[in-house]
Amino acid sequence: MIFRAATAGPADLDRAVAHPADGPVPALTAERIREELAANRIRPEWIRTAEDEDGRILARAVWWGRADSEQPIALDCLQVAAGVADPAGVAAGLLDAGHTAFGGIPGYNISLPRGWRDDPELAAAVAWRREAAHRTGLTREIERLRYEWTPAAGTAEPTGRLVFREGTDEEMLDAFARLSHGSLDLATQHELELMDAEQLAREDFDFYLGCPGERSWWRLAHLPDGRLAGLAVPSATPYHRNVGYLGVVPEQRGRGLIDEVLAEITRFHAAAGAERITATTDTVNLPMAAAFDRAGYQVTEIRLVLEAPER
Repeated sequence: MIFRAATAGPADLDRAVAHPADGPVPALTAERIREELAANRIRPEWIRTAEDEDGRILARAVWWGRADSEQPIALDCLQVAAGVADPAGVAAGLLDAGHTAFGGIPGYNISLPRGWRDDPELAAAVAWRREAAHRTGLTREIERLRYEWTPAAGTAEPTGRLVFREGTDEEMLDAFARLSHGSLDLATQHELELMDAEQLAREDFDFYLGCPGERSWWRLAHLPDGRLAGLAVPSATPYHRNVGYLGVVPEQRGRGLIDEVLAEITRFHAAAGAERITATTDTVNLPMAAAFDRAGYQVTEIRLVLEAPER
């Protein structure tokens, strides 16, 4: 078995890109990969193949990152050719080779339709991918709902229950820290096992600062008497406007204020002419999922996220 990157030249890259995007798990098409290559979000060294002695491609892995990323952020596509006797073993070898080259273990995002567990062929295809990921250190799993808003859903008018204003960096950091306490978000819970709330707040702040959205979009949410109620961080991906980060401080939870915060973000993006707003939340975060449902957001896919437990 030979594991290699698609870096030998244009013909080598074309061959790897043209590998069929078949199988029950949605995969990146050649056209989409070329678009991402042109945007520097996929690079030849991030496209890796496993080949037999005759040069036949048995597996392909494609990692993704931001245009300015030094190393990939996530594995976006993993395929093994039909008929390979041990797809999990071949895939694990390919991932290990990539992780060694990158000097780290990027997470793996698998996009799936709702009810994927009820499709035996699809469930089997996910199973060997999970096994390969687990063998290479990606043992922590989070399942997320991906939501989407379009103008047909409309926007809610302000109710006056909250007042939104811009805040200083220090105020934003304090809000990030306060919102992390008691969060139902699994990634936040895992991070708080490794660092304190203030450190996590700085990481969250820096992450959203690095997203395509603008810092000037962010808003603090206050009750009319001036007490902090929550935080609204409208953001963006390289493809769409995005909900980003939102939440309510622990002492104000359970009063339906998350609806007000989400409505503010939705109105903000809609006023800017957004035709699509995306968002994600963990399947276990039932209150947040319910808020998206009430706001007219629709689930478009399930995202299975596999990560290394420690950074």
